[in-house]
Amino acid sequence: MITTAVMTKRKRSEHYVNNKEFLAALIKYREDVEIAKIKGNPKPQIPRYIGECFLKIANHLSFKPNFVNYMFKDDMICDGIENCVQYIHNFNPEKSQNPFAYFTQIIHYAFLRRIQKEKKQLEIKNKILEKTGFDQVFESGNVDGSDYSDYNSIKDAVHSKLRY
Repeated sequence: MITTAVMTKRKRSEHYVNNKEFLAALIKYREDVEIAKIKGNPKPQIPRYIGECFLKIANHLSFKPNFVNYMFKDDMICDGIENCVQYIHNFNPEKSQNPFAYFTQIIHYAFLRRIQKEKKQLEIKNKILEKTGFDQVFESGNVDGSDYSDYNSIKDAVHSKLRY
């Protein structure tokens, strides 16, 4: 029995950031910056399309499993975009033709820095609570402890959200 395999054309997936268009926009922006520098004008504003690409990359990266459950996800996204804007001049199209990967790495490391900052802040808050004796803030209701909100369970829940 001879079977013929039907070759189906693989459906091309649409990427949320078109790398070629992103690269072209960055090259155009670099040219505008150079022209402004020559004329003695201030740097031009980053084009809307490039900003939208930064936002799309940051939003999609925030849904990756190692970043999805953080309470401060919006801060992570903002830090990532801020770092992209800060380091946009470091992207060199002569060295790399892949701005998507370059800015994804910038955003990834911005996310990791934000997570570390938030962990430090949580540790400081916990130390303050432990040293000042405000454990009773989490107590409520009966004196015999039957209606007691366990401070450690709340603390453990917060810590588990911060682990990655």
